[in-house]
Amino acid sequence: MAFDDLEAELALLINQMDTPPENPHDLYLRIMEKLNEFKGLGLPLPEDLVRVEKELEAYFKAQKAAAKKH
Repeated sequence: MAFDDLEAELALLINQMDTPPENPHDLYLRIMEKLNEFKGLGLPLPEDLVRVEKELEAYFKAQKAAAKKH
């Protein structure tokens, strides 16, 4: 995939983050996929996507911990 295509998909992902996703897990998987594409091409990782990925991981971890308490 060309760098321009990745930039366009990245812009689409960021745009989708401006509106609440219906399924945070799907968003997380898409972000992971894009980050892996960047890694595969040896490109620098967009800091905002890395941050969102980490925030979603923390969210899922908190959800799992809360579920275990009930």
